[in-house]
Amino acid sequence: MPRNHKKNTKYAKIFKEAAKARPKAEENITKTPTKTHLLKFALPTILSMLIMSTFGIVDGIFVSRWIDQSALAAVSLVFPFLGFIMAIGFMLGVGGNAMIAKKIGEGKELEGRQNFSLLILTGFIVSVSIALIGIFAPDFVMGILGVSPEAREMALDYMMPLVYFLPVIVAGMMFQQFLITAGKAHYSAITALFGGLISAGLNFVFIYVLEMGLQGAALATSIGYSLSAMVGLVFFAINRKGNLYFVMPKFDIKALGRASINGASEMVTMLSTSIVVVIMNNILMNLEDGGLMAVASASVMFAGMGIFSGLFIGYSSGVAPITSYNFGKGDTDNLKLSFKNNLLIVGALSVVATGLAFLLVNPLIAVYDIHPTIYMYGMYFDNPIHGMARTGFLFIASSFVLMAYNSFATMFFTALNNGVVSSLLSLFRTLIFPALAFAVLPLIWGVNGVWAAMPAAEILGVVLTIVFFKAMKKRYNYA
Repeated sequence: MPRNHKKNTKYAKIFKEAAKARPKAEENITKTPTKTHLLKFALPTILSMLIMSTFGIVDGIFVSRWIDQSALAAVSLVFPFLGFIMAIGFMLGVGGNAMIAKKIGEGKELEGRQNFSLLILTGFIVSVSIALIGIFAPDFVMGILGVSPEAREMALDYMMPLVYFLPVIVAGMMFQQFLITAGKAHYSAITALFGGLISAGLNFVFIYVLEMGLQGAALATSIGYSLSAMVGLVFFAINRKGNLYFVMPKFDIKALGRASINGASEMVTMLSTSIVVVIMNNILMNLEDGGLMAVASASVMFAGMGIFSGLFIGYSSGVAPITSYNFGKGDTDNLKLSFKNNLLIVGALSVVATGLAFLLVNPLIAVYDIHPTIYMYGMYFDNPIHGMARTGFLFIASSFVLMAYNSFATMFFTALNNGVVSSLLSLFRTLIFPALAFAVLPLIWGVNGVWAAMPAAEILGVVLTIVFFKAMKKRYNYA
């Protein structure tokens, strides 16, 4: 048994008494991780992630239908900037959540609350700093994103409203993760649902009624994100009966470092995705069979992918506190059971997702008012945006099974408080492998080579996942 597990078993009586004293909301973490329990426990987080993933889709639908289909390119160009900001919140939220759930398992609840309060404050300070850069140096941001002169005005229209809401967006991302450990994951799902409805309603008002264009789309999305931050702030400030709430933060550089390392893989995933999108957009703009229409089709493709990847990420992050708790407690029996059941559930979810993706590819594109043919000059022509979006989405859908296991692996090692392994998995799968594929495949297949780069990266990623699963099982005793 690992050394830290031997140490933890010395406190068996403390864990037993602490479990009796904890509020009922936390009993979910302590239960035997059967397949049914894992699914029930992760369901609110899955729903929350799925709903949050539709925010960008709602923007795209209104932009495509009531502004212009080419304006979708602006949404795709600005996505990496928003992804970078959300990566910070996800890093501190997921990494801090794993650390704090482990401390609760060890009976260190006060220390967990102090760390939680410090992480929220840190996230606010960092996001405000980045927002100021966006406000006072927008051209600097445009340059990093590689926005071309012809797309600059549209991209700025969409980016600037988001900049002012960055602190709120980051706070909402963090609160969603901490609500899981607090036993209130359903709060995240409910607020995400209402946030999505608010975003859709405001998109209609701002774009269709008030004709605010891309600025209206960005403003509607920002307000929708704000609801999660407001609910989390009120809950953790008022609720004093649970195991997690605001206290006076105690500066702890080790805790900040541990949370950052734990969540580094999640930040690497989102940050790498943003970098990859920038690379991809630039490649598409310069390919002979690419251009703005190819970038617009990529926006549709990634929106569809976001729904299904939200399913995998939502499940993996939803069950992560159970892994962290049992690891902190030293309960290797439950750790083994949860790992085995998680692998089975992830496989089942990925197969269902793949089937649905192939069946629903045309309806998903059609919601953007993008159809196989367009009517111009009294004649019907093939719609290039539809063709490219459909081909790209089918390429990505073919790798959903691999994507699901790769997503679970990074979150699993984060839950075990091994940020180094999870970061390496994430870095190779989401940045290094895609970059290698982008360097080769587009030269052979053009735009189709760009789409094929993503499945190629997932294939290489799952090989690395298997290697680390085998290499680490003796250390953590999860299999």
